[in-house]
Amino acid sequence: MVRYTAEFTAAEQELIDKEFSRLAESTYLDHAGTTLYAESQVLNAAQQLQRDVICNPHTCRATGDYVDQVRYRILEFFNTTADDYHVVFTANATAALRLVAEHFDFASDGNFHYCQENHTSVLGMRQVVKAKGIYMLTKDEILLNEQAQPSAPAPAPTAQANSLLTFSAQCNFSGYKMPLTVIEKIQNCGLQQLGKCIWSAQSEPVANGVDKNYYVCLDAAAYAASSPLDLQRYRPDFVCVSFYKIFGYPTGVGGLLVSRRGAEVLRKRFYGGGTVNYVYPHTMDHQLRSTFHERFEDGTLPFLSIVELLQGFRTLERLVPGRSIERISRHVHGLARYCEHQLKQLKHPNGAPLITLYNHAGYEDRAKQGGTVAFNVRTDTGDYVGFGEVACMAALHRVMLRTGCFCNVGACQQFLNLNDDTMDAIYKRAGRICGDYFDLLDGQPTGAVRVSFGYMTRVQDVERFLQMLRSSYLVISKPQLRFSFIEQQAEMLPKVLQQRAQRLRPRLLQLAIYPVKSCAAFKVGKSTVGWPLTKQGLQYDREWMIVDINGMALTQKRCTDLCLIQPRIAGDQLELHYAESSCAVPLSLSVQAANSARCHSKVCRQPIEGYDCGDEVASWLSQHLGLEGVRLLRQSAQRSAPGTQQKQLSLVNQAQFLLVNRASVRSLQFEEPLDETVDRFRANIIIDTGLPFEELAYTQLRIGSILFQVDGPCQRCDMICINQRTGERSPETLTTIARMQSGKMRFGIYISRLPSETEDKQQQLTCGDAIIVT
Repeated sequence: MVRYTAEFTAAEQELIDKEFSRLAESTYLDHAGTTLYAESQVLNAAQQLQRDVICNPHTCRATGDYVDQVRYRILEFFNTTADDYHVVFTANATAALRLVAEHFDFASDGNFHYCQENHTSVLGMRQVVKAKGIYMLTKDEILLNEQAQPSAPAPAPTAQANSLLTFSAQCNFSGYKMPLTVIEKIQNCGLQQLGKCIWSAQSEPVANGVDKNYYVCLDAAAYAASSPLDLQRYRPDFVCVSFYKIFGYPTGVGGLLVSRRGAEVLRKRFYGGGTVNYVYPHTMDHQLRSTFHERFEDGTLPFLSIVELLQGFRTLERLVPGRSIERISRHVHGLARYCEHQLKQLKHPNGAPLITLYNHAGYEDRAKQGGTVAFNVRTDTGDYVGFGEVACMAALHRVMLRTGCFCNVGACQQFLNLNDDTMDAIYKRAGRICGDYFDLLDGQPTGAVRVSFGYMTRVQDVERFLQMLRSSYLVISKPQLRFSFIEQQAEMLPKVLQQRAQRLRPRLLQLAIYPVKSCAAFKVGKSTVGWPLTKQGLQYDREWMIVDINGMALTQKRCTDLCLIQPRIAGDQLELHYAESSCAVPLSLSVQAANSARCHSKVCRQPIEGYDCGDEVASWLSQHLGLEGVRLLRQSAQRSAPGTQQKQLSLVNQAQFLLVNRASVRSLQFEEPLDETVDRFRANIIIDTGLPFEELAYTQLRIGSILFQVDGPCQRCDMICINQRTGERSPETLTTIARMQSGKMRFGIYISRLPSETEDKQQQLTCGDAIIVT
């Protein structure tokens, strides 16, 4: 049993709690995004601004002294001195990364390497580096360098090849800490593997070699906020930080620490006010400042924000005395370890885990894991709950956490097992953008939930978070109840989550009309405004059928090639397509009646009256199906469902509509694409509730404004063994369903439209309509 051991004394904790009393009943758990500022910190900063005259350092020497004092405190914070590192002020860690990317001298043959699990800002460096090649390394490929042993002394710098590797000291997605011992190994021995070539200026990537000078840029934005970075022990060439992540206030100021070695390969190009000794407007002559940081701090510094950093250092020392950042590291790791253990204990009544965790090294070793826990919520059947829903539920319980990919798409790709095609499906085909709440794609998560801790986080905050999960996903087990809870309080959510709350319920994903019985579907997509309903069901659904020479209905059981005939509703005609060939008949029933002979057939042993659609289409069908004497028949008279005179049917077998849940289809786990498996079931209405076979318990449901009753489950036959794209049979479809349902063959449900007060008005279904189980 993992227990939390307090790092702070009772008196220290009381003082910290007093500084953050403004949280009241709120629980803040996004310290990887930004930590919170203490009340006294901003009060003291305001008093300093009121007391002192702090103006442009070009004008006021005292301001320059303040800024220099901050540089000294930063170097002290990272256990180094001005003899070893320069401090360049930037807007944030992103601006520091950009500065390195724009000014690093790759010489003639250097490469740029970066870790897959990196902040978006590191990926942005690829757009401006002037490297010979750009390579992506996985976390494991970087760790290979820990075993590297220099076969000879480190090579003397050459003018031909300076290569740069950038990686995060702590992953902002999972909290994993990269072993910093790897820095010196790479600087001395080069990279053991180049990584995946993303771009190259030459046709073949060059082989690795120690003849290149390797430099390391460390993104320490997440790491430095709660872990001591000792630059006497580890000596990266560049270190990028954002101070609001350490102190909470002020924002808009970050830093780039540059080692003496790193300074030699930064070539300044642009210059602005204060970075030059002189510059001529009438010639290109200019001379940069001799002091390193002065050459790289273009324009006037955010001097007020920089001065206020002093209050940040003082506040940490006062609230967490004695090696502040070391103690904070122990505190947040202890909370994360306790949280992770408690999350593992959360189980559904059937024993299924509530949580799937994402980390590389577990939480036993503080050197490998920071104060961050990333996870997704799952149902008792193992399906994922969208992180957008979790965000809504957390917000209503006043728990502030982070969801999505956290500007770290590479970590998302790694932990969620997103292959290249899935990435394209998420971002290119589904149109997802970073920061949105598009949380599930075919039931698989596109992001995660993250909680992260700071020095002001208490164990009570962790308990509140855990209780939110218990009450939301273990006590309230039915999704419909959670949806109602969120919808009833949606106005209390932030605007971006209000939009997500409106999309909690399952939606009508797709409508499929089968104009010709047993032929291919005509699918109604999201771009279609809506599709009309008639007393028999969807307009034109199963209104035609093909009969054989004896007048008997032809189905795929007898002729699998029927699935290759593709009907389309186009203008005033029904078009039939087979490969490059096509044929058409009129949609107008009156036109059809005026030019057709009456005929009879049967469907499910019931007599059918219809119109013969003529010799031309009959000949076309015979040619492509390879059958003599087939005819196309169109229903002409109303047909009632067995046992009732009120429910009208088209040429369907049993009910007006067949509904299939993609979540149920997904649970079959066929190797073929999911869309192909969905097509096998030939449903009119396709939804995705996220829970497989949930639909079998429905009695009524509302789609948009239209109410339906459930007539019962669909008892499947071997027709679902036919691939509707190719006509090939695969018997395992039926046997899989039988195995999952203990011999039963139920899949999908039959539904019928219930009468309404607006029966006389034209009603329609539209893709995107909400599904409400009543």
